[in-house]
Amino acid sequence: MRLVEVNVTEGELSLARAGDAAAQQRIYQAVAPATLTLIRRFVGRGAISEDLFQDTMVTMYEQLAQFRGEAPFGAWLRQIAISRCLMYLRSPWRRARLCLAALELDTSAAALPLATVPVTPELIDVERALAHLPSTARAVVWMYEVEGFSHEEIGRSFGRSVSFSKSQLARAHARLRAWFAPPGTESHVQRIRP
Repeated sequence: MRLVEVNVTEGELSLARAGDAAAQQRIYQAVAPATLTLIRRFVGRGAISEDLFQDTMVTMYEQLAQFRGEAPFGAWLRQIAISRCLMYLRSPWRRARLCLAALELDTSAAALPLATVPVTPELIDVERALAHLPSTARAVVWMYEVEGFSHEEIGRSFGRSVSFSKSQLARAHARLRAWFAPPGTESHVQRIRP
């Protein structure tokens, strides 16, 4: 279930705002899986996604009194989660870590170029394909294809133009098509080339 589809009743929200721990726990249980999935789609698996998830949940509880009910609760929480993810993706610390990581020799399977990962029917899945996209492209694909954001909304979220969103999506789609192309096809050959 997508986060925007998660609905929390006004009664639960009132109890949670009043400090009822059971109501807060029920809200957490309702939104946590979809929230974590959304964050993982943006930044990938690992400690960073767990940290962003915790930050999102803390912010949700801190700002619960500010939720006005003008949109579904899941949509409101989705904005908080996406905001946290985009702040991370734009972080100068993240860019510095990426530069350092590129300098280090990393032989883990996740760091190998696409051409070195054998493509078998058992391994072809969306999770693996998305994991090979750059994080910005992965976020744009998820926002557009799954969350239903428009190119205007995506561009605005990244502080960029509509053409930024469209070009990121087009490049990501090309990489995903190449990823899923059967061996021996032109797309598969393009994927193997650097």
